[in-house]
Amino acid sequence: MTEDKNFPNETSENGEELITENITVESTEAELSATEKPTEVYDAETAARVRALAAANRFDDESEVLISLRNLQVFFKIGGGLFKETKYVKAVDGVSLDIRKGETLGLVGESGCGKSTLGKAILRLTEPTGGQVFYNGKDLAHLSPGEMRDQRKHLQMIFQDPYASLNPRMNVGQIIGEPIRTFGLKNGGSVEARVQDLMETVGMSRRFVKRYPHEFSGGQRQRIGIARALAVDPEFIVADEPISALDVSIQAQIMNLMERLQAEKNLTYLFISHDLRAVRHLSDRVAVMYLGKIVELAGGKEIYRDPLMPYTKALISAVPVPDPEIEAKRERIILTGDVPSPINPPKGCHFHTRCPYAIAECKQIVPQLVEIKPEHFAACIRISPEHPQIDENHAKGLGVVSEGAPVSQR
Repeated sequence: MTEDKNFPNETSENGEELITENITVESTEAELSATEKPTEVYDAETAARVRALAAANRFDDESEVLISLRNLQVFFKIGGGLFKETKYVKAVDGVSLDIRKGETLGLVGESGCGKSTLGKAILRLTEPTGGQVFYNGKDLAHLSPGEMRDQRKHLQMIFQDPYASLNPRMNVGQIIGEPIRTFGLKNGGSVEARVQDLMETVGMSRRFVKRYPHEFSGGQRQRIGIARALAVDPEFIVADEPISALDVSIQAQIMNLMERLQAEKNLTYLFISHDLRAVRHLSDRVAVMYLGKIVELAGGKEIYRDPLMPYTKALISAVPVPDPEIEAKRERIILTGDVPSPINPPKGCHFHTRCPYAIAECKQIVPQLVEIKPEHFAACIRISPEHPQIDENHAKGLGVVSEGAPVSQR
């Protein structure tokens, strides 16, 4: 069944005529699903091309740092008043981190640990309370609104909910074309042609340029969001749980699409997710976040092969193994208690209330993120380069083996 809809001609603010041709809206599910191109599940030729591009553009340990965070803080004020104490939710609490050009840095942690807030603070979608965000030598956290606007075409975001992030009153052509018009990036060609090229880049037919967000599936909407992010040719993209709202089969397509686009355009991703399988597939390095702080940072393969922090070990043990015999035999690490409130986090190490290896000093010393192994950082006073395995240290009765900062009395 089809329904013909004639849409009126529309004109942009500068008088430019937008896409005006009448279209036929197909209401069949088969037509809609046809735009989810199965070729994103690579054939051998495409996979080989992506691998070759990735090898040519892949970052290494000496790669240039693109984004550098220094003691980044995001606090949200709650309560307070004439006779009430002012309290703060410490969503991001002193994060220092470097993101290298061309890499995918995975950011994982439980819900509410501050992952999404950190990503938004980098782009100034949420204003930082303190700290610095360096991009190409400029501190984004302290730029004026006008100066920050000039940087936004280099820094984009893919949102978690593809439907909520798209304007329901705008069709696909207008949604993808808006950043091109906003930043004046026509480059001699028409906006319409650029929009159609972007739709094909993300695996959608250009015939659907006049359709509205509600006429697409979740995977198709996420492709539209990716096309919008790519419209300004950014260097850095924050992908905030881009696959969490999608079916498993569609998740694989979106991850393959992101991987291909990174290889072709040398993009840098901050990939935020609670799905450790997806993070393992996409990420070159992985940062683990707990209650506003980074507690472990290592290479993508290394952190799964040899996690150092008890919290990281518990997260990885929660990932099911697809072999039923192995899954039935393996022992999962169950953490006791709930995540503490970021309004009043525990003193010392934030994790000590749930840690099976906690000692009295964990309540008194704030652990620092230090390099335990080459390119493998952890924040725990019970592990050090000389004694990296906390379970062995605990069995030997070793106490504090690493330095930290004393608990603040404020």
